[in-house]
Amino acid sequence: MATDYDIAIVGGGINGAGIACDAAERGLRVILLEKDDFGWATSAWSSRLIHGGLRYLEYAEIPLVFESLHERERLLELAPHLVRDLCLTIPVYEGSRRGLTLIRLGMIAYDLLSVGKQLPRHRMLDRDEMIARYPGLRTEGLKGGAEYHDAQVAFIERLVLENVIAAKEAGADVRNHSPVIGINVRRGAVHTLEFVDFATGEETEVGARVIINAAGPWVDRVLATVNRQMPRFMGGTRGSHIIVGPFEGAPDSAFYIEAESDGRPFFVIPWNGQYLIGTTDIRHDGDPGEARASREEVDYLLAEANRVFTKVTLTDDDIHYTYAGIRPLPWQEEGPESAITRKHIIHRHRDEARGLLSVIGGKLTTYRSLAEEAVDKAVRHIGCRTGRCHTRTAALPGGAGLDEARRRLQNVNGLSAPCTERLLSIYGSRATRIAAHADKGFLDNAKTVLAAEVSHAVREEFAVTLTDILFRRTMLGLGPDQGAPLIDDIASLAAVELGWDRGEISRQLGQLRDFKRGMQLPRAD
Repeated sequence: MATDYDIAIVGGGINGAGIACDAAERGLRVILLEKDDFGWATSAWSSRLIHGGLRYLEYAEIPLVFESLHERERLLELAPHLVRDLCLTIPVYEGSRRGLTLIRLGMIAYDLLSVGKQLPRHRMLDRDEMIARYPGLRTEGLKGGAEYHDAQVAFIERLVLENVIAAKEAGADVRNHSPVIGINVRRGAVHTLEFVDFATGEETEVGARVIINAAGPWVDRVLATVNRQMPRFMGGTRGSHIIVGPFEGAPDSAFYIEAESDGRPFFVIPWNGQYLIGTTDIRHDGDPGEARASREEVDYLLAEANRVFTKVTLTDDDIHYTYAGIRPLPWQEEGPESAITRKHIIHRHRDEARGLLSVIGGKLTTYRSLAEEAVDKAVRHIGCRTGRCHTRTAALPGGAGLDEARRRLQNVNGLSAPCTERLLSIYGSRATRIAAHADKGFLDNAKTVLAAEVSHAVREEFAVTLTDILFRRTMLGLGPDQGAPLIDDIASLAAVELGWDRGEISRQLGQLRDFKRGMQLPRAD
C-alpha cells in the first residue's frame, strides 16, 4: 500500500490539535483523527489556566516551570482573544504548610524564571492589606498573602479548535467523531491505520509513515489496537471542579489556596460570569470518558471554599454544574498523586513499532512546545526536509487583526457592545465572518447570540452534533443555564444545515441531555 500520509495523529485534544497544526504548517501530509469531538474531554475539563506551575517549584521541576512561563508569554501574544492576564492571590494563615517566607521565595523564583515577561511582577501583602483588598476573606489567623499574575483561557475548547482550523487551512485532513480501531505494524514498523469514518460510517484504512498517539488518558486504549503486545504507560488522576454563581464576598481576582484538610492547593477563579472552584487529584482507573465529580469531591471543595470566604456559606443550591477530567499522567503504582511528574514524555516504540510515538502527560500551557518536539521527532524518523516551525510566531486564526475586527463589528448595524465583545472573546477576528450574516437575527432576548453562529459552527468549524455546537463552538453550554432557553432554536437551525429529520433531532436532544447529565451535581447519601 502506498503511503497516504506522512503523519497520522490519534487524538484531537490540545496536544493532538497542536501537533497537527505544527506538522501541517511545515508542509507535511497530515491526518488528525478524534473519536468524539475536538477538545471534548481532558482539555475541556481542566482548570482553564495558562500558568507556569508555581507548585512545581516544590518538586524542583525548574525546567518545566521555565518552559511553561515562556510558553505562557507566547500564547498571550498568539491568541490574545482567548488567553488573558489573570491576577491570583495566595492567602497565608497561621499553621499553613507554606508560610510567608516560603511563598515570598517562590514568588521571587517565579519572577526570575519568567524574565522578559509582559505580566506584572508579584507583590506581597500584609494582613491589613489583604483584609482591605478582599473584605470577604476570613480574617481569623490571616497573616498576609501574595499577588501574582498568570493567564486564563476561558474557553480552552476554542483554543483546541483554532489549532484544528489552522491545521486544516495548512492542508491537514481533520476528522472528528472518527475513532481509530486498528494500528497495523509490518516488519517492525507502522504501516497502516484503520478508523471508522463518521461521514460514511465505513471502516477506512490509510497508510502513514509515522503515527503519533496523542489520545491523552486513552493512550493505552489506542495502543491496545496495535497488532503487537504493548506495555502499560498511563496512570491518570481525576480532577473535579464545581461551578457556582457570584456570591457575597467573592473575590474579583483568582485565589490559589492551601486546603486545610490535606494541604493540597486549589483554586477559586472568576470565570465566564461564574466562579470555578477546583481541583482535586484522585487516581482513576476506569473509562476516562465516564469521569464524574464524586460527592466526596464536591463536599471537599465546598468546605474548603467556605473556610476561606466567610460572608456566605455555599451549598449544593449554589452549584450550577460540575465537571471532571482525567490527567494523562504516567503510570506510577505508589506515592502521592501530586508528586507524579507533570513533564511530558514522547515515547518512541522502537522495539514494538518503529514510527509509533505516544505522548504521555503534558500540560495545557506547554502544548505548543510539546507539539514542536513531537513533530521534530517524526521528521527525523521520516528523514525528510520540511519548512521551519511556524507556531512559535504565527498567531492562531482568530488572534490576528483583532483591532480591525473590532472596528468592523462596531460598524455592523444592530450589534451591541456586549454582543461585539462576546463574539470577539469566542471567535476573535473570525467573528467578522459571522457578523456578515447578522441579518439572520438573534437567538436570545439580550441580542448577544447570532443565529448565524450555528451555520458557522457547521460549515467552518466541523460541528456535527448539537452538543458540539452548544459546548464547543458557541460556548453557550457553559453558561449558568447551559444554554437551555436556546436549545430548541439551535436544534432547528442545525437540522437545516445537517439535514436532520424529526427523529434525528430527537436523538440529538437526547444525546445533549445525556452529556449534561454527566455534569449534574452528585446526590448526597
